[in-house]
Amino acid sequence: MKYPRGYAKMHSLAVTFTLILAGVPLRAQWWDAPAECANTISEQTDGKLTINFEFRTRFEDKTGVGFGKSPDLSYGLVRTRFALTYKPVEWLKFSGMVQDSRAPEYGNNAPTTVRHPADLQEAYVELFPDDKTGFGLSAGRQMLTYGEGRLIGIPDWTNLSRAYDHARAYYRLQRARLEMLYLSPVKINPDGFNSPVLGNHIWGTYDVFPNLLGQNSLDTYVLRRDQNRPGGFTGGSQAAGTDRLGITTYGFRLTGPVAYGMQYSMEGALQNGEVGAAAQRGAAWFSRLNRRYHVSGRTLDLSGEYKFASGTKDPKDSKHDGTFDQLYPANHDKFGEEDLFGWRNIHDLRSLETLGLTKAFSLNFMYNNLWLADARDALYNGQGNVIAQSLAGTAGRHVGQETDVFATYKFHHWLVGAGYGYLFKGEFIQRTTPGVNPTYAYVFQTYAF
Repeated sequence: MKYPRGYAKMHSLAVTFTLILAGVPLRAQWWDAPAECANTISEQTDGKLTINFEFRTRFEDKTGVGFGKSPDLSYGLVRTRFALTYKPVEWLKFSGMVQDSRAPEYGNNAPTTVRHPADLQEAYVELFPDDKTGFGLSAGRQMLTYGEGRLIGIPDWTNLSRAYDHARAYYRLQRARLEMLYLSPVKINPDGFNSPVLGNHIWGTYDVFPNLLGQNSLDTYVLRRDQNRPGGFTGGSQAAGTDRLGITTYGFRLTGPVAYGMQYSMEGALQNGEVGAAAQRGAAWFSRLNRRYHVSGRTLDLSGEYKFASGTKDPKDSKHDGTFDQLYPANHDKFGEEDLFGWRNIHDLRSLETLGLTKAFSLNFMYNNLWLADARDALYNGQGNVIAQSLAGTAGRHVGQETDVFATYKFHHWLVGAGYGYLFKGEFIQRTTPGVNPTYAYVFQTYAF
């Protein structure tokens, strides 16, 4: 049977809305029975056994994929998580999570970023997890975020998210948490269970000083990223040492209140090291101001921010690399809801307005204006890979402007939402790609406890 044009898209949308509406509460609370059961188990075990569950569905429609280089996409995403945490004694915790990610109607070429059958997402042990002071330790596989996730985070909007095989040791004081860490991002194996790939890792220290001066909080970190893949990540020579990557990041993050009810957040990082045979020197900066207002009994949150990450002034210079390494970030919505760009070789001005119509329902407006930091370096995506480049630097620097609107509604353990984003191409996009303006529309629901 030949279906009319657009049938697949409408069918995916209908399936997603059916899943969402199936969870809308009517009169009874039978729909929340899983959460009630989990609470009962926790109570019966005196809090020693905790159950967590998530079921999330989302329908996405994307046009202008790759700025016109790739076909448009319409597909569904389904993610299910089941987690258990067991604390036999106060000083010991075991935790594990199974995750199953599917992409119905994506097609046979669905990448590992959207699909992976049931696998072990978390499995770790932690000593002294609840102590406010003293020594602590954790090891195993875990989803971890540091700071706002700009360098180390879990991109939870993706269907798979990210986990780390790790070992951490920390010491907690009244005004400080000092931590040594070793993290290796889990590599997805589409044909089997995910196993550690420890040749790609970060080690170093991440220290937090809450309430440093009044209500200000300071994070400081020194993180070394080492990478040594079989065959070389650059295609270089193992004997010559050009197949390796070793970058050290020195940085800080500072947050707190300022005058007139405003809050601020800033983060800066400097890097040095080696990328193959080239000496790497990079830098990045982030700063934000935000304030909450009350308008006719509703809340209005306004924020403005600026982000910068260095690029390489002369990509043909094989001895010097100035492109900032974003490590393993959670980039969702930091450069727009479409998730087109990453924190490399970029300037970004961003504003976000959130109107709380009720305690449960909010409406958001986001705007991003983006430029390249160096015209001859590339434009990079959220994973840090090249989108387009003008080696001569003649394509201009303006990437484009993205506008987004999205809304969310929360009811008990349910969260539903929808959004739409549109990128107005800039000079650089126009000259280095087919020049199609990307759009992104989605609806989603999440049931989690």
